[in-house]
Amino acid sequence: MMEHDKRKSVDLLVDQFWKQGYSTVSRKFGTYLPEPGKVGNFDIDIVARYKKNYAIGIALTEGDIKDPRILEKLSFLATRQTKYTNKRVLLFVGIPQEYFKMTKEMIDFLEHDARKNIRLFPIVERAFYSDNNNRRKELTLFS
Repeated sequence: MMEHDKRKSVDLLVDQFWKQGYSTVSRKFGTYLPEPGKVGNFDIDIVARYKKNYAIGIALTEGDIKDPRILEKLSFLATRQTKYTNKRVLLFVGIPQEYFKMTKEMIDFLEHDARKNIRLFPIVERAFYSDNNNRRKELTLFS
């Protein structure tokens, strides 16, 4: 069950990358893309690219947020740079909706450079509803 939730969280985080214009280079639980390696001692879920800029993404769970080393992990991942060009690598963090405010307050304790490089996204599964049934029930004005 936990792996299913993590898989769903990573899928919803990939959607956020796509909305920002990034294409995924590697991701966890992917069919065709390879899994990303560790960065330092920390696991990451997604590596993405937009033109020549890279970003890494992690989807946090309730256990991750309550971990005492979470600030160390966020600070380390937010201060990463590319190997040869030394460009900053953005950190996308997917957080369950109920922990979003608490995580945002925790990030205020990080130094300014790390804080500036983090993008937070609430992970919310939304159902899509169709209006086709409502359209069929309305009276036709012209035929």
